[in-house]
Amino acid sequence: MSAEVISLGCRLNLSESEDIRAMLGGADDLVVINSCAVTLEAVRQTRQAIRKARRAHPGARLLVTGCAAEIERDQLGAMPEVDGLIANAAKLDPRAWNVPARPAPVASLHTRAFIAVQNGCDHACTFCVIPQGRGPSRSLTIDQVCAEVEQHCARGAAEVVLTGVDVTSWGQDLTGRPPLGALVQAILDRFPRLQRLRMSSLDGIEIDPLLFELFTSEQRLMPHLHLSLQHGHDLILKRMKRRHLRGDAVALVKQLRERRPDLAVGADLIAGFPTESEEHHAANLAIVRELRIVHGPIFPYSPRPGTPAALMPQLERPLIKHRAAELRDAVAKARGEWLVTLVDKVAPVLAERDGTGYTPGFARVALPAGTPAGAIVAITPKTIKDGLLT
Repeated sequence: MSAEVISLGCRLNLSESEDIRAMLGGADDLVVINSCAVTLEAVRQTRQAIRKARRAHPGARLLVTGCAAEIERDQLGAMPEVDGLIANAAKLDPRAWNVPARPAPVASLHTRAFIAVQNGCDHACTFCVIPQGRGPSRSLTIDQVCAEVEQHCARGAAEVVLTGVDVTSWGQDLTGRPPLGALVQAILDRFPRLQRLRMSSLDGIEIDPLLFELFTSEQRLMPHLHLSLQHGHDLILKRMKRRHLRGDAVALVKQLRERRPDLAVGADLIAGFPTESEEHHAANLAIVRELRIVHGPIFPYSPRPGTPAALMPQLERPLIKHRAAELRDAVAKARGEWLVTLVDKVAPVLAERDGTGYTPGFARVALPAGTPAGAIVAITPKTIKDGLLT
């Protein structure tokens, strides 16, 4: 077998996994787990993926990289299935894998191109271990990003997704401290044939005026805003050491929707943060309804070693799970109502390899048999089945 790369966690990991796969090329009998450590559940899934990969490839060399390989180094390194660990900071360095550099990219497994424009984080949210696994914030330059965009466009990518750990901090470590909007504008200007540009999770309080203007006026920038929101109550946000308040998120979405009504909003939300009361949880549920959050990864809080939140008064696990379930139900309800509004309306859908595709707002659509992956086709969905427009 050639090298297999198994990616867990965020879109940044997905982007890096593509780079690792290209770098390793045809390396024989090698399995790489690009791990995640954002929650205890993510670490559990990493361990599960390691064991599953070893059962599937008993004779392969199995290496682990990613955030869990940093934060849970001793525990993962002690697993009998693991042959070695690759430092997260070195995962894209060919020397760490003992392979030659590969200047020519290989074809992506995905129809969308994921580009990591930024890595690391300079903030200190009380619940988060990611700075321990990723280090300080650092940005690619505009020219470096555009060089990657050019490669993907040359291979026919119709959509580029900009990813990172803290994407809205892009540029703060570069000369002149350019805002993220300047990067987005440069990509759109330099690549007029690029049909779709999508942003991954953004810190709403750091959306600069140019990026705001592009979200409202540039049709090639997808109407899909995913906020790193985390909670809907101000006191919990302060205890998380977030830089925004509830009202900031509400005002941002209201202003964007006034100028781009088709905006689809997503948000990360944490259930059961330490000290969370019923009132706080009710505010979390309410913000789902108020912002009409239709893409909502819900994270049941789990204490991470070395974080301030781990020392705060904790909630019982059954209560945390119950509140997480209620949040998921609220998002599912908002999503269902949103999907109804898309029925009988023509939409440009980017085809994936599994017979489905995505609208600009990231609604998933069933496609006619034989639709080529990577094509953008006009679809008028007539109904909804199991959360899928058909």
